[in-house]
Amino acid sequence: MNPTDGPQPSRADCFVTTRWTLVLAAGRQSSSDSERALGELCRIYWYPLYAYVRRRGHTREDAEDLTQAFFARFLEKNPLEGVAAERGRFRAFLLASLKHFLANEWDRSRAQKRGGGVANLSLDWEDADHRYHLDPADPVNPETLFDREWALALLDRVLGRLGEECAAEGKASLFEATKGFLTGGSGDSGYADVGQQLGMEEGAVRVAVHRLRKRYRLLLREEIAQTLADPSTVEEELQSLREALG
Repeated sequence: MNPTDGPQPSRADCFVTTRWTLVLAAGRQSSSDSERALGELCRIYWYPLYAYVRRRGHTREDAEDLTQAFFARFLEKNPLEGVAAERGRFRAFLLASLKHFLANEWDRSRAQKRGGGVANLSLDWEDADHRYHLDPADPVNPETLFDREWALALLDRVLGRLGEECAAEGKASLFEATKGFLTGGSGDSGYADVGQQLGMEEGAVRVAVHRLRKRYRLLLREEIAQTLADPSTVEEELQSLREALG
């Protein structure tokens, strides 16, 4: 099941003020709010950068050092200097910044100690290496892998938000039993099994899944909007991410 199928929300359903627009609005006068917004975006989407560096042929240890040093430099200085066409999408801006760093700044950053300078980010290197080895061993180029991992990170973020909402409403068991229907992992034949597991009628399970899918689609668009300067381009970005997932 494609989580983005179904009626499309109107433009008004997207946030007007997004994390990325907050960062861009600060410009060269960085504020605590814009710094927090930028740090949150980096915390969510750091793994696709690590995967990109690995696919460029670097070892695990060098990829860890490169990614760590990149974020240390990226967050300690104003990263918006020289922003051009990439400013519309945080995804494109972050990858362009990393490419610039790898080409021009790594030699000047070798003194950066691993773990230094990015205390506001939690980078789980053991999990990153495990995830990287789970990636399909196909010959995709680093940019293609980056886009795919970005899309997966975004979907994981959305699923996590929906799970938190359900838990807050006392519906954690329902979410755990039905989340496979949201990501395409369960077919329609599973409704009866879930109903038996939860003590619900099959029809009630179908209604619950329908509501969860609707909320999932909305959260997906909200999360995408958070990475864009213009929320009206959500559908365009969504299509790009669909293509990245194949």
